[in-house]
Amino acid sequence: MTDIRRIPDLWHRWDVTVRDLPFGLILFLVSVSPAFHGSGTQIGGLPARPFDDLTIVAVALECLPLAIRRRWPVLCMTLVSLGFALDQLRGYHEIAGTALAIALMSVGAHSERRRRVTAIVFSLGYVSLAVELHRLGGTEKVDGFALFYAALVMVWRVGSWLRSTRAAEVERRLRIAEATRTAERTRIARELHDVVTHHVTAMVVQAEAARYLTAAPDRLDATLTAVTDTGRRAITDLRHLLDLLNPDHDTQIDTPSVGDLHTLIEQTRQAGQPVKFTEEGERAETAGSAEFVAYRVVQEALTNALKYAHGNHTTVRVHYDEEEISVEVATHGPTSRTASPGGSGRGLTGLQERVDALGGHFTAHRQDGGGFLVRARIPAGSPARTHSSECSSATTTR
Repeated sequence: MTDIRRIPDLWHRWDVTVRDLPFGLILFLVSVSPAFHGSGTQIGGLPARPFDDLTIVAVALECLPLAIRRRWPVLCMTLVSLGFALDQLRGYHEIAGTALAIALMSVGAHSERRRRVTAIVFSLGYVSLAVELHRLGGTEKVDGFALFYAALVMVWRVGSWLRSTRAAEVERRLRIAEATRTAERTRIARELHDVVTHHVTAMVVQAEAARYLTAAPDRLDATLTAVTDTGRRAITDLRHLLDLLNPDHDTQIDTPSVGDLHTLIEQTRQAGQPVKFTEEGERAETAGSAEFVAYRVVQEALTNALKYAHGNHTTVRVHYDEEEISVEVATHGPTSRTASPGGSGRGLTGLQERVDALGGHFTAHRQDGGGFLVRARIPAGSPARTHSSECSSATTTR
């Protein structure tokens, strides 16, 4: 059996002509019914005429073209206008005359080209109909014809308003789609930067150091092994990122968090950077995105330390409390912009955006005595928890 909730979807799969046809058929059947004969639109003041064979022709011309009112609105209006003219000139005054307003609204809403020419042509057609009705002895006054024309103009304007509203909605959706694509490209670029830059920087620094270790085979072997390990980690992280971008991938991907900081610090030390790592407080159970952002802050700061302050003493301090995670990474001593490949500033900008998105605060600047300082306060986004004084003051130093 067909799920009743799928009926709207199945209906919209049909061509628009098929979907518009039932209304025209229903109006046709109602119009040819004896109960409604002579109770439709009347203009011109000609005497009523009884139902005859030409009535069916007029009603058919007025009703059946409504099936193409959205596919070919001008053609629909032309056929309906001919049926309406025949209806009024013969004095049938069938209820099918209401199709004229529907067809006219459809022209205003769906016609895309030569709209002004179309309006002028149909206006001239209306004037011709009024003249012919007067010639045949109609009793309608000029003001009656003018009032009916004003009503038709209002119907046209309603259709034009629907068209402009639809166009504005399409434009809005396009802007939203473009903004979504731009945000997604930015996110992907940021993730690629975070994953690739750190590992590649470490590999470059380790490879440069290996040049000077040819006289110490053991240290050279250890350095090259570290380069290999860093490259493998880069490949693994890139595969995880590609899995995230693959819509068919249904495996849960683990994103890094502050729990992985010990591994990150150790990798940085292997690249030749002396790092002192301090953790204070107790991690919240449900810090959410805050832990991921805190990890990225430390990762980017250590990457820059490897680039511009390689070999300089670096301190990393992470403090946890009930409301936020505080991160501070500082390098000490002079920095250099020629020690390793330069950056574009995208990393610090990305960190600023990440922290701002969570309502936190981020700063990065040079220190007066030399070195660079990165600070971030990131709301944890978790419910308040009760800690003992011992847990709150626990400190781990490496």
